Amino acid sequence: MAAGLPLSLGHLVAAALATLILGTLAAVAWLAGGLGGLTEWDWRALWFTLWQAALSATLSAVLAVPVARALARRRFRGRGLLVTLLGAPFILPVIVAIMGLIAVFGRNGAVNEGLRALGLPEIGIYGWQGVILAHVFFNLPLSVRLILQGWQAIPSERFRLAASLGFAPRDIARHLERPMLRAVLPGTWLAVFLVCLTSFTVALALGGGPRATTVELAIYQAFRFDFDLGRAATLGLLQIGLCVGAMLAARRIVVPQAFGTGMDGGEGPAAPAGWRRGADALVITLAALFLLWPMMAVVGTGLPRIPSLPAEVWQAALRSLVMAVSSALLAVGACLALALAIARGAGQWVEAVGMLPLIASPLVLGTGLFILLRGAVSPQQMALPVTVAINAAMALPFGLRALIPAAQALQQDYGRLAAALDLQGWARLRYLTLPRLARPLGFAAGLAAALAMGDLGVITLFASDQPTLPLKLYQLMNSYRMADAAAAAVLLMGLSFALFWLFDQGGRLDA
Repeated sequence: MAAGLPLSLGHLVAAALATLILGTLAAVAWLAGGLGGLTEWDWRALWFTLWQAALSATLSAVLAVPVARALARRRFRGRGLLVTLLGAPFILPVIVAIMGLIAVFGRNGAVNEGLRALGLPEIGIYGWQGVILAHVFFNLPLSVRLILQGWQAIPSERFRLAASLGFAPRDIARHLERPMLRAVLPGTWLAVFLVCLTSFTVALALGGGPRATTVELAIYQAFRFDFDLGRAATLGLLQIGLCVGAMLAARRIVVPQAFGTGMDGGEGPAAPAGWRRGADALVITLAALFLLWPMMAVVGTGLPRIPSLPAEVWQAALRSLVMAVSSALLAVGACLALALAIARGAGQWVEAVGMLPLIASPLVLGTGLFILLRGAVSPQQMALPVTVAINAAMALPFGLRALIPAAQALQQDYGRLAAALDLQGWARLRYLTLPRLARPLGFAAGLAAALAMGDLGVITLFASDQPTLPLKLYQLMNSYRMADAAAAAVLLMGLSFALFWLFDQGGRLDA
């Protein structure tokens, strides 16, 4: 037994996941008669993917440092809410954020209207600059949270000692903050770089064209327009190679901190007065404005029009809700089986397989499943079930990060007692495992539901006649029905946050 479930169940889930990730890629290559050659445009897509990911990661990390430092050393009303809101873009549907960025930075947006009034050059939202802007919007909050954790990890005794020695802010930066940043920044940069390597929706909506095509978008074009499966399989392998290389680099580059341990942490550095107070306030204000303005622009435009949305949008919303809840339940069940098996010592390979979706292309997975099942069902019949399965798989790594530590603590604290009481099977699952893991399970389910609700990936290949809400929103934008698109965006954003909140709060009840 593994904390209430058969140990073999975790192995079965891992084997099924490995088959899904690797088997679908093999199926695509097999049907194509092998891997295909890459064109000149594919190599340009590879270069653009690496270039935009590196630039996006650099900008996100560099801009996050002053924001994290200001939040670490300032205390003000609403600070906790602001730090919490920094996590919102992670579960915000990408297509909603793109619409918000267009509303603010587009040709008729407030920023360009202001620049025109001043006689200054306008900002282009489409092409490489739009892709970079969107990636910074999504990844700046992630970078701030990671770097802020680095500041909070410095023992408070170090700051008190620095104050007693009369350290000026530049001395604190030299002896405490810069060593921390040397340890935290490489991992932060590589995390954002990895996220940007697999960008699809951002490139689909804002990029495109030969000069702003990512590898993931090239895979979509190879499937949807050329039906060149061999080239698509080669691009899929190339993307896996890029992601694996980035992950291996992350293991080697991170520098350990040398602060040692302390009795406490969390007070943070002293808040310097003078011009630094104004600089910190300005940095926090600009960051909040950059992150919240696009969302507020969408809400302000679309909220009044929600009651007048056409029936097909509500049908797409219902379809997305059913799919999101189904994906969440499937993902959390697989996460639980894998986490319990890992906690019991199932082997590092099980955890490694659970991380495989991070390096996989959802488009390759969807097409591979279509190829494997094409003799039994039609693409239209399998579009929604396949999307549910792939969304569940793509959410697994994030759910596992939340569940594995809790499952290991459960096994360490109660494993021997449960074995001594002969508490096994569903009784152990019901009375021990689920109550003790309720909170991380609720968080994992909420995250999976929110990510699935806003997904615009494999559904674009097969279900144009049965669109989900994100796909319907994309179709409204392409048909220039911007008022309806704004209302659909508000609906999608509200449903995504509501699903996350309901599952997360549900996990806290009687936990």
